[in-house]
Amino acid sequence: MTSHKWVCAVLTGVLLAAGSSLPAQARTTADPLVGAPGLGDPYYPDDGNGGYHVGHYGVAIDYDPPTHHLNGTARLDAVANQPLRMFTLDFNGPDVQQVSVNNLPAGFARTGGHKLNVTPALPILPGLPFTVTVRYAGVEANNPDHGWTYSRSGGAFAAGEPHSAATWYPLNDTPLDKATFDLTVTVPQEWQVISNGLRVRDDVHGSQRTVEWATRHPVLGYLTTVAIDHLDFLNQRRANGTPLISAFAPRSAVRKDLERRLPEVLDFLESLYGPYPFESGGGIYVDTDLHFSLETQTRPVYAPWTDLNTVVHENTHQWWGDSMSVTHWSDICLNECFASYTADYLWPERKQGKDVDALYRRTVAAYRDRAGFWQTRLQNPGAGKEFTSVYSRGPLFLHALRRLIGDGVFFGSVAEFVRSHAYGHASMPEFRRYIQSRTPIDLSGFFAAWLDGDTRPADRYLYPGNLHA
Repeated sequence: MTSHKWVCAVLTGVLLAAGSSLPAQARTTADPLVGAPGLGDPYYPDDGNGGYHVGHYGVAIDYDPPTHHLNGTARLDAVANQPLRMFTLDFNGPDVQQVSVNNLPAGFARTGGHKLNVTPALPILPGLPFTVTVRYAGVEANNPDHGWTYSRSGGAFAAGEPHSAATWYPLNDTPLDKATFDLTVTVPQEWQVISNGLRVRDDVHGSQRTVEWATRHPVLGYLTTVAIDHLDFLNQRRANGTPLISAFAPRSAVRKDLERRLPEVLDFLESLYGPYPFESGGGIYVDTDLHFSLETQTRPVYAPWTDLNTVVHENTHQWWGDSMSVTHWSDICLNECFASYTADYLWPERKQGKDVDALYRRTVAAYRDRAGFWQTRLQNPGAGKEFTSVYSRGPLFLHALRRLIGDGVFFGSVAEFVRSHAYGHASMPEFRRYIQSRTPIDLSGFFAAWLDGDTRPADRYLYPGNLHA
């Protein structure tokens, strides 16, 4: 038998060898055998957890819509990147009943607003795989716009950015840790279930229905979803055979004709950014009040006010935000600037023959003297401001950049950039360096004016190329 004292001594001895691979935030933890309860994101420093990387989530929930009661089991397959006698998960869902690590009972305690501290029976050595299983149960709270949300029919769906997943399963909730995701849901047999990826099982046994969905590519927590409702399904296929599975809550069936344009939308986006990066596509159309639509991976969640612009926007995110994700939330322009530019400028230009130069000039003229329009920076806009200027000024920035460096450089560069970061992360500083490497034009002043400034760019940056006022 190995004593805990001996294992801790061994762990201390290997710490120096392991330390060079640890995140900086984890290395600054007071106890070198405890994973950091937060990864220091500039806007959400308590999000995520140090000491390990999750490779796969296997989540199973049993949900009763009339009572909102949820029984859940989440299994995390992870690898330690430092010695661990304790680590944390992000979770603010129902009561935790049991935690095990490597199938041995583990100690646990909930702290703060969303942390679950886990103490394994035996410390974990760096570089070794381990599993964490969390069982939880209780009434699943209504968290509209921030996670688990009750639907009008009595069902539920999950949507929220930057947080949502932690309301219904425990995870490492950070943009820095992607993992594949499987979800098994058991509900009364008259309800249907849709989630990310591919449906691999839909069985009815007596009064219960069990449905399983699985992803083949890594996904971030806020990009996972589930909807439980009396759903009407629309099944389509792209020309290459990719299945497009969409679902409609009872009062959203009027959007079916809109969703039938999804193959056309994806073909258009492929022409800009390269092959569609996932194994399936579709959409989830809810009929409950929702203040946003969201690019949940492979299958966006659409609010009742969704139009074609929204469908183009959210599916652009399958490249810009889902396949290639931000490194920190301060890099949000990579997600929203490109999704907005594609939907607001490129689709009207390429599909509808609109004069987008004229659109640009009209927009600039309308806001030229409005100081408030320019005061929130596009790069690093500030905590609580990340979902503001990126939608309005983001398309202007990209159109000005396009006109400055030319279509050949612009479209080739952005397509290569997003493809080269597929299933990983990127940052705005990386994007700036990459675009500069593709053109002899000095972009330093342009980028500083558009991305770092909090005032209107000078006219030479506001009206480059043929965008003269």
